Amino acid sequence: SAMANEPASVVFKVYCLTVMTLVAATYTVTLRYTRTVSSDMYFSTTAVCMAEVIKLALSLGMLARESGGFSRWKSALVDHVVRSPRELLKLSVPSIVYAIQNNMAFIALSNLDAAVYQVTYQLKIPCTALCTVLMLHRSLSQLQWFSVFMLCVGVTLVQWKPAELTKVQVVQSPFIGFFAVAIAVLCSGFAGVYFEKVLKSSDTSLWVRNIQMYLSGILVTGIGVYLTDGPHVMAQGFFYGYTPWVCLVVFLASVGGLYTSVVVKYTDNIMKSFSAAAAIVLSTVASVLLFGLQITVTFGTGALLVCISIYLYGLPKQDTSVLARPDASKPTREKIIPM
Repeated sequence: SAMANEPASVVFKVYCLTVMTLVAATYTVTLRYTRTVSSDMYFSTTAVCMAEVIKLALSLGMLARESGGFSRWKSALVDHVVRSPRELLKLSVPSIVYAIQNNMAFIALSNLDAAVYQVTYQLKIPCTALCTVLMLHRSLSQLQWFSVFMLCVGVTLVQWKPAELTKVQVVQSPFIGFFAVAIAVLCSGFAGVYFEKVLKSSDTSLWVRNIQMYLSGILVTGIGVYLTDGPHVMAQGFFYGYTPWVCLVVFLASVGGLYTSVVVKYTDNIMKSFSAAAAIVLSTVASVLLFGLQITVTFGTGALLVCISIYLYGLPKQDTSVLARPDASKPTREKIIPM
């Protein structure tokens, strides 16, 4: 794979980030529509499982395109999937961790006020940055750290909703809620950076890696269907309540997942967080136009912070090596060292 070794062009990176952002925004709006407007409610667990199946199918197709012939495609699959149980296990880690993350998010939402949950859950952005520094031995400039936390605040404000005065039926435990959020945040940061490390530490094709990951993804989400909606799915069928709109949601989730893996391969997980933030802003704007939501001052402020933080993070790093050195009085040596 020649592409794996060449650095991706800036245009390609921007294209991938843009598509990923637009797909995520469309997905959010469509998902909201299917969860509020449609009559027969589909099982969300089956939708998640179907998205993994489609991701696998699309990745198989992309690998076929990359291999350029059936025999090479088949041998790639045999080598990397059938004969590599260790590689499969290695890539089942993110799938399992994401499953834990989703369950923790559910527990957290059941035990915390929605607004509190939104704020604490955004800590996954700095957590991802921290995992990137620790696991990939990368350094972030002070400005980049600042932009990461600014993004965190921006996303929080964008999603801030004034508390609805509803009586909570279940007994909530803030301690359990915060504990669940903490685990979800750590899972989110770890799983993303772990996948990035696996992608970048070898020349194995991105599509092979995706196939390895989505195989375990199908298994994990399939178990999720069985545990959560087993009896209902048995009674009403796997595709109960599926409309063309629901199919679109599943398709968008799949395409979004593939673009996410491309973005992680050619940029990094922190850029993924920035793209996700931009998608939240876009989908809210779209919801205003489609569902008549009211734009608030907090949303406007948050959206502005998100945009500024994305800009700041992308600025070229300032070279502070001269300033950092104690012997900065000898600048002649600095000039010789190529940066």
